[in-house]
Amino acid sequence: MKKFMALLLVAGMTLSLTACGGSTDTAKTDQADGKDTFTVGFDQDFPPFGYVGDDGEFTGFDIEMATECAARMGKKIVLQPIDWDAKDMELEAGTIDCIWNGFTMNGREDQYTWTDPYMDNSQVVVVKKDSGINTLADLAGKVVEVQKESAAETALNDEEHADLTASFAQLLSVGEYNTAFMDLESGAVDAVAIDIGVAQFQIEGKEDQYQILDETISSEQYAVGFFLGNTALRDEVQSTLSEMVEDGTFAEISNKYFGYDVCTLGK
Repeated sequence: MKKFMALLLVAGMTLSLTACGGSTDTAKTDQADGKDTFTVGFDQDFPPFGYVGDDGEFTGFDIEMATECAARMGKKIVLQPIDWDAKDMELEAGTIDCIWNGFTMNGREDQYTWTDPYMDNSQVVVVKKDSGINTLADLAGKVVEVQKESAAETALNDEEHADLTASFAQLLSVGEYNTAFMDLESGAVDAVAIDIGVAQFQIEGKEDQYQILDETISSEQYAVGFFLGNTALRDEVQSTLSEMVEDGTFAEISNKYFGYDVCTLGK
């Protein structure tokens, strides 16, 4: 009898552990159920989409969009700055509900569950005005810097741009674009490849010192990325974004940061 009871106990523990292990994916794919918080992962050094304002608080276009979205969904916003190259681990661990921070969906369509794209974007190159660099061809023999795991890094490492990248003296990557611009200012690098919105923000008021090359590296779209399969939360956010477009809130926030309506939803 004792042996029989021991076997039953082991079997029960095995079933319990199996059930617990099986619940992990369910928790990730059903994050919208019963949660009163909305945790947004973002890069805090990626203005104007997400950054630390003069008052020491997180701000930016995507931050304001996400905060308004959370309020309409009846959830408390939790702004979680992350290392951009660790974004997948954060999402998989469930420490964030989504990545909402100028997040390029192109080339990543099958890696996440996405909202519809809400904004077009392009990858550009910023140089000093007196550098003598005016075209992408002029980057031959130059040191170019990008943010690690960024869309610019991906674009420059793809086959389409193999010849361009091979012409560089070096292609370097750093953790933050603020560091890249300090390197550009000091002369440690000759150019920074970056999202156009971030480039425009970084050189605002310094147009006499820096310029954005007319030629673009690539074009893409921004969307909100969720753990693959988390359609419940994605649908909730997508519906709320549509409401914000319809009542003009999207355009209002966009005009604040860009001076025009960047919205591509429904277009």
